[in-house]
Amino acid sequence: MRVQLVGALAAIAALVAGGSASGNQTGARAATSSGHGAVQVLYCGSLQNFMEHDLGPKFSAATGYQYRGVGGGSTELANQIKGKVRQADVFVSASPKVNDSLKGAANGDWVSWYVAFGSAPVVIAYNPHSKFAAALKAKPWYQVITEPGFRLGRTDPKLDPKGELSVQALQQASRISKDPDLLSKVEKSSQVFPEQELDGRLESGQLDAAFFYSNEALEQHVPTVDLGAVKVAAHFTATVVNRAPNSAGATAFVQYLLSDQGRASLAAHDVTLSGPDVVGDKAAVPAPLRTDLTRTAG
Repeated sequence: MRVQLVGALAAIAALVAGGSASGNQTGARAATSSGHGAVQVLYCGSLQNFMEHDLGPKFSAATGYQYRGVGGGSTELANQIKGKVRQADVFVSASPKVNDSLKGAANGDWVSWYVAFGSAPVVIAYNPHSKFAAALKAKPWYQVITEPGFRLGRTDPKLDPKGELSVQALQQASRISKDPDLLSKVEKSSQVFPEQELDGRLESGQLDAAFFYSNEALEQHVPTVDLGAVKVAAHFTATVVNRAPNSAGATAFVQYLLSDQGRASLAAHDVTLSGPDVVGDKAAVPAPLRTDLTRTAG
């Protein structure tokens, strides 16, 4: 009889604990740990540390799904989805425009909607041991990066939104500095690398500085200078890819990303939270996620 009573009390305690955990959720709810199979997440490389060392492991522990992530330039990843080079359950981009390249029959109808959830400004991250470090702290950045011998790293604007934003930053700086040749000067003297290589090259001293998002710089513990009057930023989005091999797991992943736990992790990684706001065909949003988003909006 004592064994039965202890077992009953344990079961009641488990139910109470489960109810308490559920009660602590607001907005999007984290899925329960009953998921099966792998969830393939293609994400912008600027969120690599967040995805691989924070959200991904926590998602797997909370839901039972196996997280599998691949980082890279958002445009490059979108091209791989479109070309059927990679399969994706979830696509996380640093630019809403990239999602549009996957919409419609002409683009393979891979995306019908996406949810915008955060942003991060573009900054100049620099090696503190660079001979130009003092100048970057004392003078306008757009003057320093054109000095002889300055080694600036950036990403390919054709493959990565950060590369495109870097071009926009230089165009804005060109107007501010009244230097119409600024962009062409930088394009000739700077070096283009894949997004996931910039931090290593900067840390090793191969570069004096590079265009980073603020969250990347924080995670890599590298000093930065902001762009002053120049304002460009990443705007992060997520979607469940149409015809996803594991659509249930994909839905659970986006739910977890937008849950209280997911958003707390985003904020801890210096992502400025927004929304979440759905763009596109709201009727195509999976029902469990649509319910969570409606609750958040309410």
